[in-house]
Amino acid sequence: MKKTLTFLLVLVAGSCAGNAQAAWDEWPPHGYLVKSLAEAAPAYLKAFHADTGRFGSEPWICSDQNRIFPLAAAWALEDPDNPWFHNAEVLAAIGKGGEALVDAMDERGMWTFRKKDNSTWGQIHMPWTYSRWIRAYALVREALPAETREKWERGLMLGFTGIRKYADGGTHNIPTHHAMGLYIAGVCFENEDWKAAATRFMARVVSEQDPAGFWSENFGPVVGYNKVYVDALGVYYHFSRDAAVLDALERSARFHAGTLWPDGSAVSCIDERQIYHKHVDIGNVGFTHTPEGRGFLLKQVDAYSNEGDNYVDGDYAASMLLYGGEGEYVPCAVDFEKRSFMLGKNDATIQGRKPWHWALSGYACPPPDNRWIQDRQNLVDIYHETLGLIIGGGNTKLQPYWSTFTVGDPSLIRHTPGDESPDFTPDIPLQWTPDRAVIADTGSEMTLHYGAVECRVSIAPGDKDAVVLTYTAPINQKIEAHIPFLNRSDRIQTATGKDVVLSEEAFVLTAEAIGAQFRYGGLHVSMPENASLRWPAKQHNPYAKDGHSSLSNAKLVLVLPFDAVDKYEVVLAYMPE
Repeated sequence: MKKTLTFLLVLVAGSCAGNAQAAWDEWPPHGYLVKSLAEAAPAYLKAFHADTGRFGSEPWICSDQNRIFPLAAAWALEDPDNPWFHNAEVLAAIGKGGEALVDAMDERGMWTFRKKDNSTWGQIHMPWTYSRWIRAYALVREALPAETREKWERGLMLGFTGIRKYADGGTHNIPTHHAMGLYIAGVCFENEDWKAAATRFMARVVSEQDPAGFWSENFGPVVGYNKVYVDALGVYYHFSRDAAVLDALERSARFHAGTLWPDGSAVSCIDERQIYHKHVDIGNVGFTHTPEGRGFLLKQVDAYSNEGDNYVDGDYAASMLLYGGEGEYVPCAVDFEKRSFMLGKNDATIQGRKPWHWALSGYACPPPDNRWIQDRQNLVDIYHETLGLIIGGGNTKLQPYWSTFTVGDPSLIRHTPGDESPDFTPDIPLQWTPDRAVIADTGSEMTLHYGAVECRVSIAPGDKDAVVLTYTAPINQKIEAHIPFLNRSDRIQTATGKDVVLSEEAFVLTAEAIGAQFRYGGLHVSMPENASLRWPAKQHNPYAKDGHSSLSNAKLVLVLPFDAVDKYEVVLAYMPE
């Protein structure tokens, strides 16, 4: 076991000596990562409670202890810019932090899955905590007091004995992360069965990746959760050097690089798990092992860092310093004047004609009766380089006004506040997801089929700061198109001269009440006759037991009923305030 520890520490020291550089046109930016790790340590230590060994605020959750991993990296990393190398206070906090995990586990090595809102979701071998605990153990075990090390090993052995059984089950993001931790535990405890089981599992993960570079948990891509697979494979590759995962990492890097908006946030209409989040996606260590991934990281971390003034968190820095690769890179196409990215056989597309960008999702399937898998209903995202994401923003459940089209009465389905076990697939005369979608080779038009009904949406850039959306459908079949605008201001200004405040109070405004257009946070939107404007179309939040969500995630929806006309054109234009 001591031999393994020596290898890890030599690797860290070697990367310090060989990669220190100030240039941001190469990966990794070593000095920036070291400073990020060093700057993070004081906050971790401040959150530590020496009397219990726990980190964080009440209510305590097992994931609060994840801090022991970046602290262990800071303790183990010898670098002139790291003042925490072999620091006794840091080591003591790490040791007691691991003991607290043992104290809190049950007889199977599980912890209560508790969230900071104090909701509980059963017992769990928390994958993110176990993987960080075993990585911290690999770094500090030889330095731990004998009694502490024995307690750690007792808890780790109990937990990974339970985790081992997941390696014989199906692939998903959680067991994939478990397999990564299991392999490291196999290295640390010289357990060949654990290593072999993890390797077999990772081979299945690779085989189940879509050729377009993503994993699906129902039908079509996950985007945010896709990085869970990438991270697990990246750390696993460092420890195993299993070259079988490299092609999968390359495909995933191309997928994530191709599904970026110019501000570094990710396209969300294709995501079956998460709504849009306006933040720069800085990837993880799995991206470091391919040229495409390093190009993604250089663009994203440069944007996030604000010329080096904004540090990444310590956990991210620790993984990059300990397990990251280096080498040449491939630039991201999102920076080009014009881009066209297709997933699969026109299954989805991301197009760019500066300053406008858009995405169309052709992934069509029935709504799943599962709170975690969202309904594939919002199939159009529109982005402007000054305004950011304007329309779309991902999928939800129990909210037909997020759907690109509906056939039937949208009022028949809605979330009842406080309901923790809603029926996600009621038997009602309403279809809010298509049966089939066909994206044209141009990447600017999509035909949607709802049973025998055929609807169509197209995007056409107009003048420099305008784009035209066209929706067509047959009349008198209870069809509506919906244009869901992301929350960008606390009010709209109508052509009739009124300011309408967007509060918790719901409203529906007709075209007559609004006039020919309205303005919404720098965006000018034409208002067709017969249309209406509805607020707020709220998200069903799967991460809250009762599904409640904040007003910040609600959408202002332009509703286009096909009662008297079979075609609508809506012009979007950027008009600085």
